[in-house]
Amino acid sequence: MITLYHCQDARSLRPLWALEEMGLDYELVKMQFPPRSSHSGYLDINPLGTVPTLVDGDLTMTESSAMCQYLGEKYGPTGLALDVTDPQYGEYLNWLYRSDATLTFPQTLVLRYTQHEPPERRQPQVVADYTQWFYSRLRAVEAALEGCDYLLGERFTMADIAVGYAVFLGSSLGIDGKYKPNTRAYLERLLARPALQRARAK
Repeated sequence: MITLYHCQDARSLRPLWALEEMGLDYELVKMQFPPRSSHSGYLDINPLGTVPTLVDGDLTMTESSAMCQYLGEKYGPTGLALDVTDPQYGEYLNWLYRSDATLTFPQTLVLRYTQHEPPERRQPQVVADYTQWFYSRLRAVEAALEGCDYLLGERFTMADIAVGYAVFLGSSLGIDGKYKPNTRAYLERLLARPALQRARAK
């Protein structure tokens, strides 16, 4: 049985959404953020103290976009995951890796210095700088969606789950004011997906 350790609207939404899209059986452990201090014994499961953690038998994973790739490849075949023989496979992998390393990274600094630090340690200049960094990295998403519903054209894949979460998080952080039309319409399409709605309800 797959077990996913989850905090509301955290990066764990990526694998939770993937599990729902695939219709897989899993156990969901819901925690308050930050789990390293709010969930007893969590550091024994994930010494990093980060969220998410996915446990599947003897395997423990801590990277949300990698979990999406793993679920698609281990429990497929599924249209959500591309095979290495697919002409768009490299592009697909690039979006999966870009989703966290390029898009979610600046958002974590915005989140930290607007919500998680005490008022005297908050840094408005850091928030402004990394919000702009996020916008500049989002240009590639806007361009990829020109004339398309999803990042790889008309097929919804794990890449959309991974990148879509970053677009969703930007909205949750209130830094979506400069989203361009393609990106805004993309987020609306993603939010309308029943699997994402089920994941968020949990």
